[in-house]
Amino acid sequence: MTVGVLSLQGDFAAHASKLSELGCNVIEVRSSADLEQIRGIVIPGGESTTMLKLLDRNLATQLLKMIRGGFPVLATCAGVILLAKHVRRPEQESLDALDIDVERNAYGRQLQSSIASQLEITAEGKKTFTASQHSIEGVFIRAPRITRTGQDTQTLLTSKGDPVLVRKHNILAATFHPELSPGFSPVHQLFLNFISNNH
Repeated sequence: MTVGVLSLQGDFAAHASKLSELGCNVIEVRSSADLEQIRGIVIPGGESTTMLKLLDRNLATQLLKMIRGGFPVLATCAGVILLAKHVRRPEQESLDALDIDVERNAYGRQLQSSIASQLEITAEGKKTFTASQHSIEGVFIRAPRITRTGQDTQTLLTSKGDPVLVRKHNILAATFHPELSPGFSPVHQLFLNFISNNH
């Protein structure tokens, strides 16, 4: 299985490493031509305003068309901001691919980064993850807060009551960094399961 990682800026190498550990062939996506080779894409964390500046219009247009057509996506941290319907504090442009609202840097700046040793799994999450995957760590670095989830958006994991992993159809969105936790990543495995079930 070949999976892409949007590699314009940010934490793309760590995602590529996690996917490779799970047996994927990974390519770095920088142009619309790269999309033709992959079955799903990771939009990593980083700096969302910088990523928007670097995102080529052809690539953005084609990627958005594919996402709206059911193409599997895993977005993390800044990637969630890129896909959100509305971005606040401050307001900024987004791709409006996922019906959620977010606040940028809602948990504080870099110095307030934190690790939740175990995220809370919701009833929907228990249907999604196997029992052995119910202990999932959350690494939060300048993380956005999801302040609203739209209809049909499922919350799979929370932290202190806030949604931190949501799913709507083909889109999986985590406000934390699963690529930075050591060992097996249930979130990346879930994403690959989506891809397998999508074909």
